[in-house]
Amino acid sequence: MLATLARVAIVRRSGLPRGPCSRRGLCTGRPQADTHNVMKPLEGVKILDLTRVLAGPFATMNLGDLGAEVIKVERPGAGDDTRTWGPPFVGTESTYFLSVNRNKKSIAVNIKDPNGVKIIKELAAICDVFVENYVPGKLSALGLGYADIDRIAPHIVYCSITGYGQTGPLSQRAGYDAVASAVSGLMHITGPEDGDPVRPGVAMTDLATGLYACGAIMAGLIQRYKTGKGLFIDCNLLSSQVACLTQVAANYLIARKEAKRWGTAHGSIVPYQAFKTKDGYLVVGAGNNLQFATVCKILNLPELIDDCKYKTNHLRVHNRKELIRILSARFEEAMTSEWLHRFEGSGVPYGPINNMKNVFAEPQVLHNGLIMEMKHPTVGKISVPGPAVRYSKFKMSEARPPPLLGQHTTYILKEVPRYDDRAISELLSTGVVTQHEVE
Repeated sequence: MLATLARVAIVRRSGLPRGPCSRRGLCTGRPQADTHNVMKPLEGVKILDLTRVLAGPFATMNLGDLGAEVIKVERPGAGDDTRTWGPPFVGTESTYFLSVNRNKKSIAVNIKDPNGVKIIKELAAICDVFVENYVPGKLSALGLGYADIDRIAPHIVYCSITGYGQTGPLSQRAGYDAVASAVSGLMHITGPEDGDPVRPGVAMTDLATGLYACGAIMAGLIQRYKTGKGLFIDCNLLSSQVACLTQVAANYLIARKEAKRWGTAHGSIVPYQAFKTKDGYLVVGAGNNLQFATVCKILNLPELIDDCKYKTNHLRVHNRKELIRILSARFEEAMTSEWLHRFEGSGVPYGPINNMKNVFAEPQVLHNGLIMEMKHPTVGKISVPGPAVRYSKFKMSEARPPPLLGQHTTYILKEVPRYDDRAISELLSTGVVTQHEVE
């Protein structure tokens, strides 16, 4: 379906008939054996990306991985906020920015200038998707809101990513991950049982919103394929994170049970947490009675298996403190490597708590191809986390490196809205756009 959508995008821009009844020449979507030459699902789809920081760039990066052409619009002289977030930097490039901006072209446009607004509208008319993460109303004030773009590009899938939604009492607040994770309750349930609330180690609210936006945009493209019309998509950090509270939220909504912090433990399963070893930590989860019995055998604590206090998960949860005290004492008797050896092949979920060095030395991480290498135009070879999903009929390889600020300005103006050299020169001289010259 998405491969077909890509063909539809190409057909639309060529001026040929489109829609569900105009299928001549479209990709059939049949399995093909040569994964190196197969078109990716979103090839032919153009995305105009006005997002900054993480949620939006993460969404568009994932779409770029699937073959979409992503045109990243940035402020001249400044660019995406994350270009200055550091250290660490490699050369003058922020590793934060490098982590979520592969497979994109950068055009530096001053959207506060009427000529900059004109450029954005001309690009939108030719693109399939428009993504932005401004406070509601801000782009409308510039003439770039959904109503403005819909008038000139009724085919557009317009995705707005905000902190709290388009309307409502909090809609005009700026949204950052840490604040949204606090308001949504995530921070309330994260941290040690008897300690303070803790911000998750990565911006999970931003990342979840980015994934929701990515899926919503692809759903929007399918909807457009069916109806021939674009649509508006409202994604926001608060809604994404509240939706991701899943069973914790259901515990309150259904049973009126208030949530609490459990550290590495689980409120409804015991044992399911990190245990300190002689030299580190091991996470072990026993989700059923058979797994609990296996854990007891590995720890040489067979007497716990038939103990009336621990025979069911319900009883283990009720007697959590005593059981965890017994298990913890045993885990501290041996090194992590010894426990890894003993649990191997047991059928019980287990694993060490790795630092970054160990994560990227983990054989399974290497086997899954999760280190993506690229050659950056100014700093040379860089490595970032690669795509999480693999496909049987095409490869997620040879990614383009994150762009320099305005690296593709002239190229995009020439190739997309077809500006001539004189028009581009005037825009450059007046500062409406800037071009980064790669040496």
